[in-house]
Amino acid sequence: MPSRKEIQWSQLRVGALVLAALAVLVLVILLMSSASGGLFAHKLTLRTYFNNAGGLKSGAPVTLEGVTIGNITKIRVVPERSPTPVEVSMRVGGEYIHFLHSDSTTSIVQAGVLGDSFVDITSAHATGPAPANNTELRSTEAPSLQGVISASQDSIDQITKLMKNANILMDTLNSKRGTIGGFINDPAFYAKLNHIADNLDKLTGAINNGQGTLGKLVNDDTLYTHVDSVVGRFDNIAQGIQNGQGTAGKLVKDDTLYNNLNSTVANANQLLADVNSGKGSIGKLAKDPEFAKKLDDAVTRLDSLLTGIDEGKGTIGQLMQNRSVYDHTDQTMDQAKQLLQAIRQDPKKYFVIRLKLF
Repeated sequence: MPSRKEIQWSQLRVGALVLAALAVLVLVILLMSSASGGLFAHKLTLRTYFNNAGGLKSGAPVTLEGVTIGNITKIRVVPERSPTPVEVSMRVGGEYIHFLHSDSTTSIVQAGVLGDSFVDITSAHATGPAPANNTELRSTEAPSLQGVISASQDSIDQITKLMKNANILMDTLNSKRGTIGGFINDPAFYAKLNHIADNLDKLTGAINNGQGTLGKLVNDDTLYTHVDSVVGRFDNIAQGIQNGQGTAGKLVKDDTLYNNLNSTVANANQLLADVNSGKGSIGKLAKDPEFAKKLDDAVTRLDSLLTGIDEGKGTIGQLMQNRSVYDHTDQTMDQAKQLLQAIRQDPKKYFVIRLKLF
């Protein structure tokens, strides 16, 4: 039977072992909590608001640009904060305060397709001061998986409809209905295509062998030589123009044409200015009302004269419009012509010279 002294020593060893185990457990807890600054490190409480919790839970991690800096402590609904009534309280390690700003933004992020949701803080474009305890950070709505699925539903419906129409079209083609279906399933059409392919093969073979016009164009160096010669001539012409040679070169390089053209334009502008100011004959023609009136009267009289002639009035009008006057005039001219001819033939008959002596 063990003595009391041995029992007490055994109990003491058990107690010491329990204390050692507790110390190790506390140490492990301290090490595990070091990711958020340690158990006794300074903590900072921040708040943000979302329109939907999006699967967030208390204890979910809080990250800064993807690095875990704390966790969510509380989620509640604040109705008066509509349209963002979901309040999320976060506790982050104090050693990260220098990386946070009062204008940093928060968003709900999902870890993969089936992963849990957490809050990510972005400070990439933030320039404000470091946040104080219980500071509210502005939230941004990141597209959720459900939102992406809802947004893509219309596209999925359109693709489904398109596939259905494509199946109907393929059934129509396979059943030889329609023009295209007849072409695809008609052996004669295939034979024609095969014949066309044979002809194209023969044509390309002839071209490769240098036969025909196309063959000579492809295989004969003469065309290339001529084209190269023409290009060379054009290059010489362009070089001559660039050097100021010939008429075109002088037009491009000589300033005389430009100066003359500039002088001509200046003179034309001066002439137009004189005309607008009523100077000179052309200016009076354009600006003098009295001259315009006289010109209008003259045109009116000329129009009246031409109208009278057209109506057969006056001598000129009779000559222009009266056929009998024309006939008489023509007859008189014929008679005068006959008389002159008779005088030339026998002038003595018409001219008698008498000499008288006093």
